Amino acid sequence: MPDVSEAGCQRQLLLLSRLFQEELASGLYNPFPTYPFTGSVRPVYPLSPRRSVPKTIRHPDWAETGIPRREMRLSRSKWELLDAKGQEAMRKVCRLAREVLDITAAAVKPGVTTDYLDEVCHNACIERESYPSPLNYSHFPKSICTSANEVVCHGIPDQRVLLDGDILNLDVSLYHGGYHADLNETYYVGDKAKADPDSVRLVETTRQALDMAIEIVKPGVPIREFGKIIEKHAASRGLVVIKTWGGHGINSEFHPPPWIPHYAKNKAVGTCKPGMTFTIEPILTLGANREKYWPDDWTNVTVDGKRTAQFETGVEVLTARLENSPGGPIPIPEVANGDANGKEE
Repeated sequence: MPDVSEAGCQRQLLLLSRLFQEELASGLYNPFPTYPFTGSVRPVYPLSPRRSVPKTIRHPDWAETGIPRREMRLSRSKWELLDAKGQEAMRKVCRLAREVLDITAAAVKPGVTTDYLDEVCHNACIERESYPSPLNYSHFPKSICTSANEVVCHGIPDQRVLLDGDILNLDVSLYHGGYHADLNETYYVGDKAKADPDSVRLVETTRQALDMAIEIVKPGVPIREFGKIIEKHAASRGLVVIKTWGGHGINSEFHPPPWIPHYAKNKAVGTCKPGMTFTIEPILTLGANREKYWPDDWTNVTVDGKRTAQFETGVEVLTARLENSPGGPIPIPEVANGDANGKEE
């Protein structure tokens, strides 16, 4: 039980005072000290200044204003079908995005900050004459989303140091030649993460669910079918789909229609058509399908503090892993006092 005596309260005040003084001395701080965080992750500020993109690189319309005006004017019922020229442009930007993700993922290890990963990603985009699509999109301040542990998505890179045992999602998007690419993967940080049965079950099942959904992609397949496959596989391993977030079209716009739900019994309309380019990006959790936002209005976390994992790629699989891509699947271990799916006997 907590020590609620006068002496115990004094010790707590001294500890908090010491931690506050240490934060002041280091220049680092938690911008939301009274917020009831749900898990282990905390924001560590200050954020680094916004990184610049040379004017010689083509910018999307939100680069200066933060407002994706073209995207906001899109009809939700009109889907862009790419001709051969557009498909080749998509192939190019998607190859570049895979390169950037792999370069950034290779820097993931205990002791580095997510801000450093943002720098790596940003520089890799610039080297490929590409604009990092998230930068200033609806005023998002960084070039990549870094979501650790209980962070569902849209984590803002900051001064938090990655710990051995974390799992980390890197969400990379590029704009090149008038087209966007969007992909993400979840990575193990250090050996402790790979030794944690629940984390491995979560990450590998999410990876498998994406692959299984991709397998049925072909002209004529109803979009609603992807969610049925994903949720069935998640449930077989004792995991839950986060239903708020889904896949989307990806082409000359960043988030055009269609919307791609990742759960069963959804009401998505339409079928796959030749020339469509879209993402499938399931998010699974060890806990419940409930989320909330940090006060930054971007960082989305599980209410119960349970971990999540996400994988995203394009279809036609334009962002497919290469033989030397960092990360990759590992065997799911047997779970003590339960079956291999993480369910109790």
